Amino acid sequence: MERDVILREVGMRDGLQMVKSIFPTDAKKQWIDRAVAAGMPEIEVCSFVPPHVVPQFQDHEEVVRHAQTHPDLLVSALVPNAKGAERGFMLGVDKLNFVVSASETHNQKNVKCTTEQSLERFDQIMEVRASKPEYAKTEVCSGVSTALGCTMEGEIDPKRVMWLIEELLKRGATEIGIADTVGYANPAQVKTMFTNAIAAFGADVIVAHFHDTRGLGLANALAAYEAGCRKFDASLAGLGGCPFAPAATGNVVMDDLVFMFEAMGVKTGIDLDALLSVREILESNLPDEPLHGMVARASVPKGFVPASMAAAAE
Repeated sequence: MERDVILREVGMRDGLQMVKSIFPTDAKKQWIDRAVAAGMPEIEVCSFVPPHVVPQFQDHEEVVRHAQTHPDLLVSALVPNAKGAERGFMLGVDKLNFVVSASETHNQKNVKCTTEQSLERFDQIMEVRASKPEYAKTEVCSGVSTALGCTMEGEIDPKRVMWLIEELLKRGATEIGIADTVGYANPAQVKTMFTNAIAAFGADVIVAHFHDTRGLGLANALAAYEAGCRKFDASLAGLGGCPFAPAATGNVVMDDLVFMFEAMGVKTGIDLDALLSVREILESNLPDEPLHGMVARASVPKGFVPASMAAAAE
């Protein structure tokens, strides 16, 4: 299936890291299998952090190995430092994602170092990658967190975001996520940021990562699309959030994002009905977690024909 946009499921990492109860390994495998069957092209399956830090990912090797049984799935993971990255290189994941905050205060709170020190950590990751030829097959990417606002600092200077993107690309990153980590952004702000970033660095490099803290997640995703962005992160049922964003509702809901694009005639390559059925796994294993999504609640409109289905029928 030809896709007009690439959507990446981040709920298995960004969502589950916020969940206190351990999500069963078998359920993670089922989530992967059914998401792939629905047409999901990329899943961020875990974070390579010590089990005592985030017990949720103590099964990371088994989950990664299972995800790798799907030849058409791009398997990605988050890494905080070179040690975690080496684990990812050894397992042969397709993509490693490193995160640095545009907000100095958020970076200190989140990863206990300065922004400059985070850039040094990224350099160390690239040194590990260069240490063995087989590690070169793993792509190293990064995200710029709090790029559109910070709970602790408020507004973030767009020039600082552009500087960080340029620095990360210069140091070897091949893709950069612009993240509204705490859900501060508005569509006008997003359109300006993404228009400028894409003009400077190219659409292939830029990924949109929005949170729905104040109900503007889909509007911001649309603004990024109109600015030329074609890669988006989202989370099934809107799992996720940020410990530094009080009362946050999590990431943009993947199912709603798929519906929005497909209703617009933008092909995601994802079967919405099949994707909605994957929510059963979350409902069964996270009975105390709030699950979000307007399409899941109201269903699709009568006569709705997804763009991907229409294209497949031609």
